[in-house]
Amino acid sequence: MGHFSSTKTLLIMAGGLGSRYQGLKQVDGITANDETILEFSIFDALEAGFTKIVVVINSHLPVSYLTRLEKIASQRKFELHLVLQTIEKFVPKEFYKLLQDRQKPWGTAHAILCAKACIQEPFVVLNADDYYGKQAFVEMVKWIDDDQIQPNQFAMVAYPIAVTLSENGSVSRGICSLNAAGYLHKVIEKTKILREDAEIVFLENESRQVISSNTLVSMNFWGFHPAIFESLENSFHHFLSSNPSSILEIYIPTEIQNLIDIQNLQVKVLSTSDKWYGITYPEDKKQVVDFISESITNKLYPSELWQ
Repeated sequence: MGHFSSTKTLLIMAGGLGSRYQGLKQVDGITANDETILEFSIFDALEAGFTKIVVVINSHLPVSYLTRLEKIASQRKFELHLVLQTIEKFVPKEFYKLLQDRQKPWGTAHAILCAKACIQEPFVVLNADDYYGKQAFVEMVKWIDDDQIQPNQFAMVAYPIAVTLSENGSVSRGICSLNAAGYLHKVIEKTKILREDAEIVFLENESRQVISSNTLVSMNFWGFHPAIFESLENSFHHFLSSNPSSILEIYIPTEIQNLIDIQNLQVKVLSTSDKWYGITYPEDKKQVVDFISESITNKLYPSELWQ
């Protein structure tokens, strides 16, 4: 227990290979200066008081982009770690046969595990290609400063589902239910959610279920204690021993749910009124570009993030 160093760490997951989006959306510029969504997250994090940024990357990311991040880090004087997520990391020898057919990464739980060696303090996790707004970082910093992130207590920022949909197709979302004290009771991944006229619906097989517009969903914005690494390593080895197919992945919401159910983990749900933006489909990019350009006009961001 007790206080950690004042280091505030942000872990950005940029190692995935987006299947529905053509190209590497992690490094896709959304401004005239080719700044990426990931850079807006770094900017918001620095403003909120974060001092250390860990980016989990894959070998497909261009070296020129990694150099760009290193330049930003030396200019803005924050600690930067680039961690490569490879399929053999944390795979014990006896499971090496699973690597033969494996093309894609092992998923978000494995991505976080890859950063185990460089994080010893409470940390925040998010997706590289999602825009979360400034308030999420501020809320999470308060929670960390109050020493509320503990081995048995994590946090997450949830968003009303209405602000997270795409106009260009259905999306998957982790639907959250909370207990009376505002802690996460369950997060259930639902895969086909879209807006139909005035309603938000979840379609499955033949059924159609209406979801209320203020239902909270998880967008992978978590506050973790470093104790999670041991749990994730155990879960990953357990996952490997189930002989998973070559496309099966291990996801962080599922692992958090297991910890809630089995180890009485508590996860405080923090909320924000900011709109969330993500790029699931290539057509979603225009909305993000328009929003950011409007935010620059409204002086929420400088016209050049790193000048």
